[in-house]
Amino acid sequence: MTAIGDVDEANSAIGVAVGAVDDDTATALRRIQNDLFDLGADIATRYEIAGALRITSGQIARLEREIDAMNANLAPLTSFILPGGMPGAAHLHLARAIARRAERSAVAANHAVLLSPEAMRYLNRLSDWLFVAARHVNQSGGGDVLWVPGASR
Repeated sequence: MTAIGDVDEANSAIGVAVGAVDDDTATALRRIQNDLFDLGADIATRYEIAGALRITSGQIARLEREIDAMNANLAPLTSFILPGGMPGAAHLHLARAIARRAERSAVAANHAVLLSPEAMRYLNRLSDWLFVAARHVNQSGGGDVLWVPGASR
């Protein structure tokens, strides 16, 4: 199933980001990496099979709390943000794009084989977490790189 490989790729990109961010963000990313192994097991096991390792609502709630905590100190968005900035933020933006692909793959797989709703929610919230984390990392190093419409004309 393509979604499992995409989740694995997102996990690898997050592993690269771990080496380029502060300790608190790295600790949170390592928790997410463990979650992604749970997620891979969840996706690999038919939803109707009882007793399988599954993503839980608690894991999703943790992502939500962490998003809220990181967002609390960020300036409101006034423009789209270009993926980049500090090296750690650039790695997080790449991981976010891969996580979004994993979500698209999981949605497609869910049409053929029922996947757990929590697995789907986790993937959706993960891309948001990675986006906010990239903004958080950029805040401590000079700010987000803003899109300037038509700047290259």
